[in-house]
Amino acid sequence: MVDVWLPYGKTEVCARIPTRNFLGTIKPKEKPRTEDPIAEIKRALSQPIGTKRLSEIAKEGDKVAIVVDDVTRPAPSHLMVPPILEELNMAGVKDEDVTVIFGCGTHRAVTDEEAKRLLGEEVISRVRVVNHDCKSSECVYIGTTKTHGNKIYINKIFAEADVKILTGDIGLHYYAGYGGGRKSVLPGVSSFETIQKNHAMLLHKNSRMGNLEGNPVHEDMMEAAKLAKVDFILNVVLNSRGEIVKAFAGDLEQAFYEGVKLVDEMYKVPVERRADIVIVSCGGYPFDVNLFQAYKAIDGALNVLKRKGVVVWVAECSEGHGNDVFYEWMKKYSSVREAERAIKRNFKLGGHKAYYLMKALERSKIILVSTMPDYYAVNVFRLKTASSVNEAVEEAFRIAGKDAKVWAIPYGNITLPILKKETF
Repeated sequence: MVDVWLPYGKTEVCARIPTRNFLGTIKPKEKPRTEDPIAEIKRALSQPIGTKRLSEIAKEGDKVAIVVDDVTRPAPSHLMVPPILEELNMAGVKDEDVTVIFGCGTHRAVTDEEAKRLLGEEVISRVRVVNHDCKSSECVYIGTTKTHGNKIYINKIFAEADVKILTGDIGLHYYAGYGGGRKSVLPGVSSFETIQKNHAMLLHKNSRMGNLEGNPVHEDMMEAAKLAKVDFILNVVLNSRGEIVKAFAGDLEQAFYEGVKLVDEMYKVPVERRADIVIVSCGGYPFDVNLFQAYKAIDGALNVLKRKGVVVWVAECSEGHGNDVFYEWMKKYSSVREAERAIKRNFKLGGHKAYYLMKALERSKIILVSTMPDYYAVNVFRLKTASSVNEAVEEAFRIAGKDAKVWAIPYGNITLPILKKETF
């Protein structure tokens, strides 16, 4: 027997798999953290990719807007913003002319306490800090994307700033391809209608994790950021422990694409074959705090699962399903086709997760190991359930057969397995 430990909430569970059935564990190719994250950020700012230094772009009297991630993202804004302010001060920009905007997209506003934790008290005391509200009448029109015809409305403060800066982290994203870069504008500081139009394009076959080529969601986001006239970005790539591996600064596109290369190197994992069973955890808390967040692990598992195979999904879900629209769509629509029609007719954020889960259930059996009551897991979300990971593994073998081959993915939230023959 092989013992495989999988993150589950704030602890771990152990799956026991017969040696003859086990193909192996698929993990990211971890890179160590940079020894001095502040020095690494300053290095990136002093050696920008494809553009001048911030201290050469900005000048005294300029109004500057800096977009930072909200509480749903792991970007270490408290490390990133002070060196940016240092660069701006070098150019003669005064702190009172700088506004930091939480790019909340459609998420709730950041609280005062969260703002202090995300930015640090020094930043809070030095510059103006605001939340973006996607439903605010203050959003202003800056143009329409040529490729996809999306009318771009963005935060007024950002639109009217003389110098526009984006910060964030670059990582895999399940329909934008990657997070980071242009995503700080759309959805970060865009209007609700602009975000809806963009996200409805997730139905396209190229709107998938780890892909930018022909991805309409990404293309629309990038064009929106160009319409916004972004001057400079500072993004970081993190390892699975949330530590900075490397920082990338400079041009909106060039710095972002350099970061994407490192993400691919770390998190795209080539594998030789598909399995009959994939046991996947999304990395424990906070990634499995609810079913809505935990879904991110499923797409990677499907990449290396045979059609009609079995997924054992390890996700504590201490806060239940996590999204009312997700729940409502799973109850309302009985098929992928119905969900597709709903997305085209009146897309609602949250409904996309129902669409993805229905698609996953069309091609696989999914056994959930969680604390979620069966009433929801089985009756609403159409999953099989098990009270322990090993009970789920036994059930998976009953479905797939005693000779079934098994992959294990402990960090499904950040791991993208790629079949060698299809990609390399």
